[in-house]
Amino acid sequence: MRLDPLPAPPRLRCRCWPTSCLFCICRSLKSVLAFKAQMAAIPKERPKQEFDIDGRQIIDGSVLEGGGQILRNAAALSCILGIPIRVTNIRAGRDKPGLRPQHMTGLNLIASLCSGKLEKCAVGSCEITMDPGPIRAGHFVADTKTAGSICLLMQAALPCLLFSPADSSLQLKGGTNCDMAPQIDYTTMIFKPIAEKFEMHFEVDIKRRGYYPKGGGEVVVTSHPTKCLVGVSDALSQRGDLVKIYSRSFVAGNLPEHLANKVSQSISKSVRQNFPKVELKQDSLKEPEGAAVGSGLGAIVVAETSTGCLLGGSALGKPRSPAEETGAAAVRELAEAVSSGGCVDQHLQDQLILLMTLAQGQTKVLCGPLTLHSQTAIHIARLMTKAEFTVEMLDKNKCILTCDGIGHVNSYLAS
Repeated sequence: MRLDPLPAPPRLRCRCWPTSCLFCICRSLKSVLAFKAQMAAIPKERPKQEFDIDGRQIIDGSVLEGGGQILRNAAALSCILGIPIRVTNIRAGRDKPGLRPQHMTGLNLIASLCSGKLEKCAVGSCEITMDPGPIRAGHFVADTKTAGSICLLMQAALPCLLFSPADSSLQLKGGTNCDMAPQIDYTTMIFKPIAEKFEMHFEVDIKRRGYYPKGGGEVVVTSHPTKCLVGVSDALSQRGDLVKIYSRSFVAGNLPEHLANKVSQSISKSVRQNFPKVELKQDSLKEPEGAAVGSGLGAIVVAETSTGCLLGGSALGKPRSPAEETGAAAVRELAEAVSSGGCVDQHLQDQLILLMTLAQGQTKVLCGPLTLHSQTAIHIARLMTKAEFTVEMLDKNKCILTCDGIGHVNSYLAS
């Protein structure tokens, strides 16, 4: 890999780049080079715990993935386990370090679930503290006021409500189908059925879809408490054979319906090329007027195996890009997940870490090499709990991820 010398920073006399720039460059190189070869490595020694003078556990927000995931997982565990936290160096390596509006919305939501005290939660803040109280049931509203991902809000809030005293509802506003985040269809079609194996139960009512840049989507989630999550082994460690593939292609707003048909046709062609013997079922539609804010085009493709595993691929349309490319891109992502030989795709892999951590008993997941997001989720789990994670490499592209969870019990349902 050839790396050309960097030019001198503009308008500066020195010949060195600022530390923040060097951090970004090194972090990018590390993610491309080191993590590609060593994705499945988990350090033998547990991360060292540190506390501030007020007894809050210190979480370094710049480690590994170094983004919003650290905030979501740390805040969720803080809420569930009653651990006061101080998160420092928030998004230190990003172009715009510190909190963005969508992160603030998520943190405020989690704090509201447990009547927690949240400080320094402002745009650009690189440090926050949260002192959680007891988790409560109720109706909670969170609005990103942007196209910020509703699904990322759900990722952090839903595990907390599992340990509430009664059924609760979340009214979430923002983007339903966004880049750099799971689409709401991924959450309902893949995450939800797999989460139910852990005894995590919830319903999703999509009131209105919202797309970039307007947002404006609305989803109501009803959550049911559980006494304790349960570990899952056989269902996520035996791949089985592909038995069917389902696709959903959509357009919304001022985009014509025939574009959704083009996406669907492209998916059909790509599936025949990659999985010629697997049954394919397709839906292609234009969202009804009033059911979406803004214009959008996209697709999700889901493969089911004989053992009940679900693997997905998704894509959103890009300006000046043919509609057919969206369908082909979704199938390419699915094909990559299938070729890994795992029971979960790369997106579900990191979303399950929190459930595995809290569950009673052992969970085993057959998956591809651990992604940077998964490594980050495991790091936070090991830092804040006594959950034990191990990785057994089966070959260079496949491993068994095992977690002995902490068996956290809902105190309201313990008797």
